[in-house]
Amino acid sequence: MDTETEQSAIEEFLHILEEHRKNCEQQGKYVEADIAKNRLAELKAHEVKRQEEAMLARQISDMLGVEEAHMLEFKQFNMNWDKKMSDYEEKVVLQTQNMKQNHETQLQKYLEDLNKKQQKPKFSTDLLNYRKVEEHLVKSKDYGEAHKTKQKADELEAVEIERWTKRRRKDVNRSERQFKERKGQEIAALEKRLQTGREGGKKQRQFQLEW
Repeated sequence: MDTETEQSAIEEFLHILEEHRKNCEQQGKYVEADIAKNRLAELKAHEVKRQEEAMLARQISDMLGVEEAHMLEFKQFNMNWDKKMSDYEEKVVLQTQNMKQNHETQLQKYLEDLNKKQQKPKFSTDLLNYRKVEEHLVKSKDYGEAHKTKQKADELEAVEIERWTKRRRKDVNRSERQFKERKGQEIAALEKRLQTGREGGKKQRQFQLEW
Protein backbone atom coordinates (compact mmCIF):
# COMPACT_ATOMS: atom_id res chain seq x y z
CA MET A 1 0.00 0.00 0.00
CA ASP A 2 1.52 3.34 -1.10
CA THR A 3 1.49 6.47 1.07
CA GLU A 4 -1.45 8.15 -0.65
CA THR A 5 -3.58 5.00 -0.52
CA GLU A 6 -2.70 4.48 3.16
CA GLN A 7 -3.50 8.11 3.95
CA SER A 8 -6.84 7.84 2.15
CA ALA A 9 -7.73 4.65 4.00
CA ILE A 10 -6.90 6.24 7.36
CA GLU A 11 -8.95 9.33 6.59
CA GLU A 12 -11.87 7.16 5.48
CA PHE A 13 -11.67 5.12 8.68
CA LEU A 14 -11.54 8.29 10.79
CA HIS A 15 -14.58 9.59 8.96
CA ILE A 16 -16.50 6.36 9.58
CA LEU A 17 -15.52 6.38 13.25
CA GLU A 18 -16.59 10.04 13.59
CA GLU A 19 -19.98 9.23 12.05
CA HIS A 20 -20.32 6.32 14.44
CA ARG A 21 -19.59 8.63 17.37
CA LYS A 22 -22.22 11.12 16.22
CA ASN A 23 -24.80 8.38 15.76
CA CYS A 24 -24.09 7.00 19.24
CA GLU A 25 -24.37 10.50 20.67
CA GLN A 26 -27.73 11.07 18.95
CA GLN A 27 -29.03 7.69 20.09
CA GLY A 28 -28.02 8.33 23.67
CA LYS A 29 -25.36 5.60 23.62
CA TYR A 30 -22.91 7.72 25.51
CA VAL A 31 -20.60 4.91 26.64
CA GLU A 32 -20.09 3.82 23.04
CA ALA A 33 -19.76 7.45 21.98
CA ASP A 34 -17.05 7.96 24.59
CA ILE A 35 -15.20 4.86 23.41
CA ALA A 36 -15.38 6.11 19.81
CA LYS A 37 -14.21 9.58 20.90
CA ASN A 38 -11.19 8.13 22.73
CA ARG A 39 -10.38 5.86 19.80
CA LEU A 40 -10.54 8.83 17.43
CA ALA A 41 -8.16 10.78 19.62
CA GLU A 42 -5.74 7.85 19.73
CA LEU A 43 -5.85 7.33 15.99
CA LYS A 44 -5.41 11.04 15.25
CA ALA A 45 -2.46 11.25 17.63
CA HIS A 46 -1.00 8.12 16.08
CA GLU A 47 -1.48 9.56 12.60
CA VAL A 48 0.17 12.84 13.57
CA LYS A 49 3.10 10.94 15.02
CA ARG A 50 3.29 8.71 11.94
CA GLN A 51 3.35 11.71 9.64
CA GLU A 52 6.01 13.42 11.76
CA GLU A 53 8.14 10.31 11.73
CA ALA A 54 7.66 9.92 7.98
CA MET A 55 8.67 13.53 7.42
CA LEU A 56 11.71 13.11 9.66
CA ALA A 57 12.68 9.95 7.81
CA ARG A 58 12.46 11.75 4.45
CA GLN A 59 14.55 14.65 5.74
CA ILE A 60 17.22 12.31 7.09
CA SER A 61 17.23 10.36 3.86
CA ASP A 62 17.58 13.56 1.80
CA MET A 63 20.36 14.93 4.00
CA LEU A 64 22.45 11.90 4.64
CA GLY A 65 21.44 9.38 2.04
CA VAL A 66 19.72 6.05 2.40
CA GLU A 67 22.65 4.21 3.97
CA GLU A 68 23.32 6.79 6.64
CA ALA A 69 19.61 6.99 7.41
CA HIS A 70 19.58 3.24 7.93
CA MET A 71 22.50 3.51 10.32
CA LEU A 72 20.76 6.22 12.31
CA GLU A 73 17.56 4.17 12.35
CA PHE A 74 19.46 1.14 13.61
CA LYS A 75 21.13 3.20 16.32
CA GLN A 76 17.80 4.67 17.40
CA PHE A 77 16.26 1.21 17.34
CA ASN A 78 18.89 -0.11 19.73
CA MET A 79 18.63 2.92 22.00
CA ASN A 80 14.86 2.53 22.22
CA TRP A 81 15.09 -1.16 22.97
CA ASP A 82 17.90 -0.72 25.47
CA LYS A 83 15.73 1.83 27.28
CA LYS A 84 12.70 -0.45 27.10
CA MET A 85 14.62 -3.43 28.53
CA SER A 86 16.21 -1.25 31.20
CA ASP A 87 12.76 -0.03 32.26
CA TYR A 88 11.55 -3.62 32.35
CA GLU A 89 14.42 -4.69 34.60
CA GLU A 90 13.59 -1.85 36.98
CA LYS A 91 10.00 -3.07 36.99
CA VAL A 92 11.22 -6.61 37.75
CA VAL A 93 13.23 -5.42 40.75
CA LEU A 94 10.39 -3.25 42.03
CA GLN A 95 7.72 -5.94 41.75
CA THR A 96 9.94 -8.54 43.40
CA GLN A 97 10.85 -6.21 46.27
CA ASN A 98 7.22 -5.20 46.79
CA MET A 99 6.08 -8.81 46.91
CA LYS A 100 8.80 -9.76 49.40
CA GLN A 101 7.93 -6.77 51.61
CA ASN A 102 4.25 -7.70 51.47
CA HIS A 103 5.10 -11.26 52.39
CA GLU A 104 7.13 -10.08 55.38
CA THR A 105 4.22 -7.94 56.56
CA GLN A 106 1.81 -10.84 56.05
CA LEU A 107 4.13 -13.17 57.96
CA GLN A 108 4.27 -10.85 60.97
CA LYS A 109 0.46 -10.56 60.97
CA TYR A 110 0.15 -14.33 60.56
CA LEU A 111 2.45 -15.01 63.53
CA GLU A 112 0.60 -12.45 65.65
CA ASP A 113 -2.69 -14.18 64.90
CA LEU A 114 -1.16 -17.55 65.78
CA ASN A 115 0.11 -16.23 69.10
CA LYS A 116 -3.32 -14.85 69.94
CA LYS A 117 -4.84 -18.31 69.70
CA GLN A 118 -4.97 -20.32 72.97
CA GLN A 119 -2.70 -18.25 75.20
CA LYS A 120 -3.01 -20.87 77.96
CA PRO A 121 -2.86 -24.66 77.84
CA LYS A 122 -5.91 -26.83 78.34
CA PHE A 123 -5.05 -28.74 81.49
CA SER A 124 -5.73 -32.44 81.96
CA THR A 125 -8.61 -33.87 83.96
CA ASP A 126 -6.11 -35.21 86.53
CA LEU A 127 -4.70 -31.75 87.16
CA LEU A 128 -8.16 -30.19 87.46
CA ASN A 129 -9.16 -32.88 89.91
CA TYR A 130 -6.05 -32.20 91.99
CA ARG A 131 -7.01 -28.54 92.18
CA LYS A 132 -10.54 -29.38 93.22
CA VAL A 133 -9.26 -31.71 95.95
CA GLU A 134 -6.80 -29.03 97.06
CA GLU A 135 -9.60 -26.49 97.28
CA HIS A 136 -11.79 -28.91 99.23
CA LEU A 137 -8.98 -29.69 101.68
CA VAL A 138 -8.34 -25.99 102.25
CA LYS A 139 -12.01 -25.43 103.00
CA SER A 140 -11.82 -28.35 105.44
CA LYS A 141 -8.72 -26.73 106.99
CA ASP A 142 -6.75 -29.92 106.32
CA TYR A 143 -3.68 -27.90 105.42
CA GLY A 144 -1.21 -30.79 105.55
CA GLU A 145 -3.02 -32.80 102.89
CA ALA A 146 -3.78 -29.60 100.98
CA HIS A 147 -0.04 -28.86 100.83
CA LYS A 148 0.76 -32.37 99.55
CA THR A 149 -1.99 -32.16 96.95
CA LYS A 150 -0.82 -28.72 95.86
CA GLN A 151 2.73 -29.99 95.36
CA LYS A 152 1.47 -32.82 93.16
CA ALA A 153 -0.74 -30.41 91.23
CA ASP A 154 2.10 -27.90 90.79
CA GLU A 155 4.45 -30.58 89.50
CA LEU A 156 1.88 -31.92 87.07
CA GLU A 157 1.01 -28.40 85.94
CA ALA A 158 4.68 -27.63 85.25
CA VAL A 159 4.98 -30.80 83.18
CA GLU A 160 1.82 -30.02 81.21
CA ILE A 161 2.86 -26.40 80.60
CA GLU A 162 6.28 -27.50 79.37
CA ARG A 163 4.71 -30.12 77.10
CA TRP A 164 2.16 -27.60 75.80
CA THR A 165 4.88 -24.98 75.21
CA LYS A 166 6.99 -27.40 73.19
CA ARG A 167 4.01 -28.58 71.17
CA ARG A 168 2.83 -25.03 70.55
CA ARG A 169 6.32 -23.91 69.49
CA LYS A 170 6.50 -26.88 67.15
CA ASP A 171 3.09 -26.04 65.66
CA VAL A 172 4.03 -22.38 65.20
CA ASN A 173 7.33 -23.31 63.54
CA ARG A 174 5.54 -25.73 61.22
CA SER A 175 2.90 -23.14 60.33
CA GLU A 176 5.57 -20.50 59.72
CA ARG A 177 7.54 -22.90 57.52
CA GLN A 178 4.43 -23.78 55.49
CA PHE A 179 3.54 -20.10 55.16
CA LYS A 180 7.04 -19.27 53.88
CA GLU A 181 6.88 -22.18 51.43
CA ARG A 182 3.61 -20.88 50.00
CA LYS A 183 4.99 -17.38 49.66
CA GLY A 184 8.18 -18.77 48.17
CA GLN A 185 6.07 -20.42 45.49
CA GLU A 186 4.40 -17.07 44.79
CA ILE A 187 7.83 -15.44 44.40
CA ALA A 188 8.93 -18.25 42.07
CA ALA A 189 5.74 -17.84 39.98
CA LEU A 190 6.31 -14.08 39.75
CA GLU A 191 9.93 -14.55 38.72
CA LYS A 192 8.84 -17.08 36.09
CA ARG A 193 6.30 -14.63 34.66
CA LEU A 194 8.88 -11.85 34.64
CA GLN A 195 11.43 -14.12 32.94
CA THR A 196 8.84 -15.01 30.32
CA GLY A 197 8.28 -11.28 29.74
CA ARG A 198 12.02 -10.72 29.49
CA GLU A 199 12.45 -13.48 26.92
CA GLY A 200 9.43 -12.23 25.01
CA GLY A 201 10.98 -8.79 24.82
CA LYS A 202 14.22 -10.22 23.45
CA LYS A 203 12.35 -12.20 20.80
CA GLN A 204 10.31 -9.17 19.80
CA ARG A 205 13.47 -7.10 19.53
CA GLN A 206 15.09 -9.70 17.30
CA PHE A 207 11.95 -10.01 15.20
CA GLN A 208 11.73 -6.24 14.64
CA LEU A 209 15.43 -6.11 13.86
CA GLU A 210 15.08 -8.78 11.16
CA TRP A 211 11.80 -7.43 9.80
